[in-house]
Amino acid sequence: MKPGRRNLRFAAAVGVAVIVLAGASTVAFASANHAFSHRWAAPSGQCAAPSLPGSVVDVTLTNMGGAMMGAWQGGMMRVLTNTQHVPAGTISLRVANTGSLVHELVVLPLPQGQQVGERTVGTDNRVDETGSLGEASHSCGPGAGDGINPGSLGWVTLTLAPGRYELICNLPGHYSAGMYTQLTVT
Repeated sequence: MKPGRRNLRFAAAVGVAVIVLAGASTVAFASANHAFSHRWAAPSGQCAAPSLPGSVVDVTLTNMGGAMMGAWQGGMMRVLTNTQHVPAGTISLRVANTGSLVHELVVLPLPQGQQVGERTVGTDNRVDETGSLGEASHSCGPGAGDGINPGSLGWVTLTLAPGRYELICNLPGHYSAGMYTQLTVT
């Protein structure tokens, strides 16, 4: 085998290993921060959500590494849900911020043919929120606010028709760093 081809295969193997390790570390980090558990209280214990109506979806907003990581590239931020499918009607999103930065959760309809993560990011490092159906961005409270502080909880209750929705954090740079997921309402 030629040396150049061997180097190319080695580089490809290293690239695959980095991707696998990044995915595994994201799942491990989320699991260690109870991202997949059913909880009523904020991660820090500073507040608790009331009993919420309808189908309750637990959402975890998280970032890996904190501010020391520098630029938030490579999908180091995540929106995780305990389910990706819920019945149409009243849906409550109970949102825990297990990261080290302030986050928010905005609910946007996902247009036909568009996938999550494909929205255009503007010069302000945010996506257009036109058509937003609501948000959870109030620490220890419902609805809109100034963001959910690290270790805190926020929530929002919406009435959603059947369709696909994108749940995002739209603070500057967070969407580009991987803070989005899909919720399908049937």
